[in-house]
Amino acid sequence: MIITRTPFRISFVGGGSDLPDFYRHNAGAVLSTTINKFIYISSHRFFDEDKLRIKYSQTENVNSVDKIKHPIVREVLKRFNAKGALEISSNADVPAGTGLSSSSSFTVGLLHNMYTIHGKFANAAQLAADAYDIEVETLKEPIGKQDQYAAAFGGLNIIKFNPSETVNIEPVHLTKEIYDGLQDSLLLFYAGNPRKASDILSEQKSNMHSPKKVDVLKRMVELVWKLRHALYEGRLDAFGKILHENWLLKKQLASKISNGHIDSIYQTAVKNGAVGGKLLGAGGGGFVLFFCEKSKQEKLRRALSGLKELKFRFESEGSKVIYIGDEY
Repeated sequence: MIITRTPFRISFVGGGSDLPDFYRHNAGAVLSTTINKFIYISSHRFFDEDKLRIKYSQTENVNSVDKIKHPIVREVLKRFNAKGALEISSNADVPAGTGLSSSSSFTVGLLHNMYTIHGKFANAAQLAADAYDIEVETLKEPIGKQDQYAAAFGGLNIIKFNPSETVNIEPVHLTKEIYDGLQDSLLLFYAGNPRKASDILSEQKSNMHSPKKVDVLKRMVELVWKLRHALYEGRLDAFGKILHENWLLKKQLASKISNGHIDSIYQTAVKNGAVGGKLLGAGGGGFVLFFCEKSKQEKLRRALSGLKELKFRFESEGSKVIYIGDEY
């Protein structure tokens, strides 16, 4: 058996600038971190030499890769010419469609597992590039490329997307005091309504032809550098304000990014101690992140007591193999 562990991510600012229709004309950038919530992919030799068993929210038993319904699993196994005698299972700390990059983390983790089965080494850049190729080039998902790189590399980073299609990872190195202070000031609440990111990103992609939408994204990219500067200067008080500025801009990118339910949660949070925040992922539902000083967090929790809180810490490592048994 082989088990890989791949983290989920939180994107702070710049999301949307990782879409090809933007970064191919204007360099994009995001500032994000991975967190200690993971997806685990396990694989082991299946007793039936002619069968493939895939276990996720459903269980598939098939006799050829082409018959696998799960699109990501199907395309990854095609790349490795899988024939049979293989069982793959996935387990995650959070549900899919909640804004924490579950799809890309799944893809990166599965690729990592398959490379290991075949005795091959793939570094983080290779895993991210392969995952992006499968999700976007092969499956035609209208998504960007920040999630694949965040999951593969791990850590608190600025990820730059260049018109040349290259990607640069710039770690954000903070003192322990600032690093811990930032973690301690962030809270995640589940707003419900899990959704498929591609539904919203399709509209956002079509809006790339609008000069006004492009200008909005340019301003969001500028916030990446503004936020980095604030962190390096130790101005955590500016973090929440920049999150808020980014959220106001993000809502202009597509009509379904926010809704009355999300807006109500956000307004309640701001009235009860949060300096700023944002809905994670493409929008529509999932987890909402807030920046709130520790002294005001209990007040915020009481105000949002109807929502489930997900406690977390930052994670410095990307996708990794955590177990290799004697028999693959």
